[in-house]
Amino acid sequence: MDWLTAPFELAFQQRALLGGSLAAIALALVGTWVVLRGMTFLGDALVHGVIPGIALAILLDFNVLIGAAIAAVVMIAGINLVHRQTAFSEDTGIGLLFVGMLGMGVILISRSDSYTGSLTGILFGDALGVTRGDIVVLGTVAVITIGVSTLFYRAFLVLAFNEQKAELFGLRPRLSHIVLLALITLSIVGSFQTVGTLLVFGLLVGPPATAALLVRRLPMMMLLAATIGVGSVALGLIISYHADTAGSATIAVVPIVLFFVVLGSKSVLAGRRTPATSRASAG
Repeated sequence: MDWLTAPFELAFQQRALLGGSLAAIALALVGTWVVLRGMTFLGDALVHGVIPGIALAILLDFNVLIGAAIAAVVMIAGINLVHRQTAFSEDTGIGLLFVGMLGMGVILISRSDSYTGSLTGILFGDALGVTRGDIVVLGTVAVITIGVSTLFYRAFLVLAFNEQKAELFGLRPRLSHIVLLALITLSIVGSFQTVGTLLVFGLLVGPPATAALLVRRLPMMMLLAATIGVGSVALGLIISYHADTAGSATIAVVPIVLFFVVLGSKSVLAGRRTPATSRASAG
């Protein structure tokens, strides 16, 4: 048991566990809608799209959360502009803004005196550097995410499967889509300081995708995704402590590995059931 508890005897590890868990809960709830709607490419683009805002905030010395939020709004507006003003699909706008915003972010960061340190911090975060202020922000994001997901549950659910039906039911799919984008942005912006912009995607998609392999009912999927996310944070911190690896990266990799373990296990079980079914049919 000492192997499990020793890492959390340190105060900064306790803060990392609490902050990471709050981020995992918010990202798992939002990530469930992202996975169901097939919005993973957009989610990944938003994760990278906040980098110019963060870089600008560092250069001009204002709150990085505000900078990240502004950058996310600009990116969403740019994607909508490309989609509405051209015959291209939404993916084209996402791809263009994905590369453009990431490149602009790196250019802006390169103007900083502490270029390497700033870039590393933005991209990969610092799970072990979580402060009390970060925990307050993450707690607020988690509460808002839970509240909005509950309030818009029916609208998000119908929208995830049939936009025309959502319109028919008077659920205002356009508004629901905007609210969902805002929720995705909020969870990413609130969490990037913990696991970094590149690694936040692991917690956004990994736990919901794994949960979707195991359960079908949406409330159970969300609950399981949040549990997997929190478990990934705890296991990532334990592995990081004993193996002396980067905390944020280890946390982000755990749910991805778990996804492929579950997928492989299901494939093996399905393969074993197939011959048994064939023999039963033949008999």
